[in-house]
Amino acid sequence: MRKKINITEGIFPMPVLMVATYNEDGSVNVMNAAWGTMQERNMVALNLTETHKTVKNIKARGAFTVSIADVAHVAEADYFGVETGNRVPDKLARSGLTASKAEAVDAPVINKFPLCLECEFVEYQSGEYGCGVIGKVVNVTADERVMVDGKIDMSLVNAIAFDPYTHGYYRVTERVGEAFQDGLKLKK
Repeated sequence: MRKKINITEGIFPMPVLMVATYNEDGSVNVMNAAWGTMQERNMVALNLTETHKTVKNIKARGAFTVSIADVAHVAEADYFGVETGNRVPDKLARSGLTASKAEAVDAPVINKFPLCLECEFVEYQSGEYGCGVIGKVVNVTADERVMVDGKIDMSLVNAIAFDPYTHGYYRVTERVGEAFQDGLKLKK
């Protein structure tokens, strides 16, 4: 028997994305965004309102990075979500993390997060069903510690996912199948 649950944002897992930009003074701003996905192969969609400092920075600089949060930095990732850059301009410094300039765009890479997508700002979609920031991925970098034979090993990334049902974070590590292959045995 099924039971009604009073929640509408119930897709799980939701990625825990760290969106990083430069502020007007060149300092680093980072926010936690669970409302993000790939819109196409090289396009990122982030459901962010224009009240976020991050959105203002993206529009001003024309670029941002999206890093995948990991288990080792759950507290820092959560902090980037519970504190606003509109009130605290030095969130990165307070977190104890550091950043480097991205290779391909005018945005920072948070050094401790294992995987980073460098994005050029494409547009901001507003309106009742607009999804917010759209960006084109122009470069992806990974920490060597999560690479095996030149490829990313997601079990080493130790990514975290957000659970909207209980507001928890979960480790995403175990590979359980082969995409585009396992279902072929059911195809007739």
